[in-house]
Amino acid sequence: MSAAIRIKLSIMMFLEFFIWGAWFVTLGTYLLHNLHATGTQVGVAFLTQSIGAIVAPFIIGLIADRFFSAQKILGVLHLLGALLLWRASSAPDFNSFYPNVLTYMVLYMPTLALVNSIAFRQMKDPQKEFAPVRVLGTLGWIIAGLTIGWLNWEQTNNLQTTFLMAAGAAALLGVFSFTLPATPPVKSGQSSSIGDLLGLDAIGLLKNRSYLIFFLASIAICIPLAFYYGFTNPFLNEVGMKAAAGVQSLGQVSELLFMLAIPLFFSRLGVKKMLAIGMAAWVLRYVFFAYGNGASNYWMLIAGIVLHGVCYDFFFVTGQIYTDNLAGERFKSSAQGFITLATYGVGMLIGTLLSGDIFDKNTLAGGGHDWRMIWLIPAGIAAVVLLLFLLLFRERVTASAAPDATVPYGEASAVAPG
Repeated sequence: MSAAIRIKLSIMMFLEFFIWGAWFVTLGTYLLHNLHATGTQVGVAFLTQSIGAIVAPFIIGLIADRFFSAQKILGVLHLLGALLLWRASSAPDFNSFYPNVLTYMVLYMPTLALVNSIAFRQMKDPQKEFAPVRVLGTLGWIIAGLTIGWLNWEQTNNLQTTFLMAAGAAALLGVFSFTLPATPPVKSGQSSSIGDLLGLDAIGLLKNRSYLIFFLASIAICIPLAFYYGFTNPFLNEVGMKAAAGVQSLGQVSELLFMLAIPLFFSRLGVKKMLAIGMAAWVLRYVFFAYGNGASNYWMLIAGIVLHGVCYDFFFVTGQIYTDNLAGERFKSSAQGFITLATYGVGMLIGTLLSGDIFDKNTLAGGGHDWRMIWLIPAGIAAVVLLLFLLLFRERVTASAAPDATVPYGEASAVAPG
């Protein structure tokens, strides 16, 4: 891969995740403060991510893999997305806002897989070349959060500008996409069933009892994850944290650092301990949030944010490596699609609806919220999932060689940066 192509791919990754981080982190705060939405409506808004994740395989499988070059589809989707983000910024209420964000996420989620496809097709050795390119995506998310914090948009009630910033970046990436290396369709003339598109041909993995336990735990742990995505930013702003979106980017810094350390931890700890540590970090994070505040226990808020790297990498990235090793060559791609459908589809769907309802039920008469209860509930859910996992999961060594974490990262990043 030439230096020029590497630079183009890096810019692509940076903009791809800058766009998402520019509005998604502060979405809950924007809806509650600017559009006066309920907690249930906030949950429904974040549910668009799950809907997009479910729809994405159809767009990629039915269109991108068969009829059009990936870079052209990427460009069109982001140009349409720029228009939708601009429309969302001027929506006067939730009912006007929701159709725009729903349509946007249906268009955006497939682009996460498209950027990976474009990148991998240009690389001779993805295990060495992908990580330095993909890391620019995490950097883009971090820069977006720092920009929001630096410009003080949360405190000045100016979060509608985040959608305009994201729209500008989406328009830029839309135009830039047409300059990316040609990535023609790889399955032109072939046909696939719905099961192929959703990864359902990997369902046979559930016959393995240990994998079934992991699979169910993955769905269940996404329920408390939805609390983090939907209500962390409103919580931090309500308890008085300044530049909360910028501080939240520490979670992505942590994610990046722990991702680099995954191969070392994996070889020393194995699958079960890695997964268990990830789930235990979930419990600890929400306990920190429950008892943290903007004064004497401020450190708990920071610790809870920084734990995001452990929560995400030790469970999700390890799980993707585990799935990759167990699936074998024939089902590698479909297995990753299957676990993604289960977690970001089913698990997050349940979690977003539950978190919104719990938020509403813990709204106080004076306008504040009983955040301790709001956070102890997902902590309890995560603790139960951890306990059942420790009791039921049995790690079995397969014939696969020691895992290299780089390749599954590409699969993982098709969904989220964490």
